[in-house]
Amino acid sequence: MPRSQKSKHRTREKCHQSHSNSQNHKGVQAPVAMEEPPTSSSPVLEGNTQNLSAVESISTSQESWGGPSTTITSSDISGTRSDEGEDSQHKEHLCFPKVSPSTKSSCIDILTMKVGLLEQFLLYKYKMKQPIVKEDMMKIIGQNYKNQYPEILKRASERIEVVFAVELKEVDSTRHSYDLVSKVKLPNNGRVRAGRGLPKTGLLMTVLGVIFMKGNCAAEEDIWKFLGMMRVFAGRKHFIYGEPRKLITKDLVRLRYLEYRQVLNSEPPRYEFLWGPKAQAETSKMKVLEYLAKVNGTVPNVFSSRYKEALRDEEARA
Repeated sequence: MPRSQKSKHRTREKCHQSHSNSQNHKGVQAPVAMEEPPTSSSPVLEGNTQNLSAVESISTSQESWGGPSTTITSSDISGTRSDEGEDSQHKEHLCFPKVSPSTKSSCIDILTMKVGLLEQFLLYKYKMKQPIVKEDMMKIIGQNYKNQYPEILKRASERIEVVFAVELKEVDSTRHSYDLVSKVKLPNNGRVRAGRGLPKTGLLMTVLGVIFMKGNCAAEEDIWKFLGMMRVFAGRKHFIYGEPRKLITKDLVRLRYLEYRQVLNSEPPRYEFLWGPKAQAETSKMKVLEYLAKVNGTVPNVFSSRYKEALRDEEARA
């Protein structure tokens, strides 16, 4: 082969190899220096990609699930939502932080990724109504991180609690089995409707919080304005809550967790929300305030006037 043709041939090979390498690494966010790959015996990663697809897209970061980015206050709970949120509500990608070049940051990011993997596993088990066992969780985390297991489990369960208002509770100490339990006694452990699915408790606790912060009675427009900050819109199907208007104005009202009534003498008709008798019986102003504080990464007494009211409510209940 003439020299010029050989040179062209080698050039094409290099271009093809470079293109293949760039395609293989495109979009990869998992840590390159990860000490061990996910085990093939993991219940999450062993041939369950189709069943897991609805769960693996869920992130408990505020950027992905649409949680409010501003601190809730009693004077301005409804806030202004960005127009960007409406267009991006269906972007349900689970995004792990990219690994920093430094060794210290890499270790932190690997642990963060382990927390994310465990979140996916816990939500998958909840969705499929399967028991959560420590042995399976250790397979997700890996033996190299067994000493960090308590911290990883704590962080994963706390992040799930903030979004979904469900708590990880041990149900069998001998088998070390756990379950995610709804903060209120909604049907089907927070799913509201029969069958499998993700909990709706987080949305209920949020609405109860808005009602409380608005003086125990919130106008419907204020509810939807605030939920819009979470990318939850009336009439638009949500990947966790289904059709939110039906869930809030029909299902939760029928179950007596919310009261939905027309504002007296309003023309055209306007509506408002109050706590229903089931909500008053199964939770309290303090518990709802504590939930709002967790969502905002603060403490309940930051909401000073509402905190005092919640304390008086606790005393009355006692």
